[in-house]
Amino acid sequence: MGFSHEKTTHHFLLRKDGGVIQVDANSKDDKESRDQIQSHLGHIAKMFADGDFNTPMLVHSVMPPGTAVMTKLKADIKYTYEASPQGGQVVISTSNKEALAAVHEFLKFQIKDHATGDSLEVSGGRTPSR
Repeated sequence: MGFSHEKTTHHFLLRKDGGVIQVDANSKDDKESRDQIQSHLGHIAKMFADGDFNTPMLVHSVMPPGTAVMTKLKADIKYTYEASPQGGQVVISTSNKEALAAVHEFLKFQIKDHATGDSLEVSGGRTPSR
């Protein structure tokens, strides 16, 4: 991914209209990790929008669940990259029920595989920006 897992924190959040992939540098002074995160997430948002999920497959050594449907329905899913002072996030949103189920399946896999401790339940309203 281009940045240290020890120096960063991942979160995968499920929302009623999709979800959020957040990554932040653990230290506000760690500009190197922040820059690496921002580069990676910007690239990920574009790849996912194109239906390209090769990066998650390389990270996890298995194609994460939900990606086949997310690829098939890529025109119905929006991926928005947003930078933050310590990293960034990719906001995923859709109004397509099949795509939404796939996004949630994908994010739940990420929560479990990265052991983030994030909730496996859908929370709140629409996906918020920071």
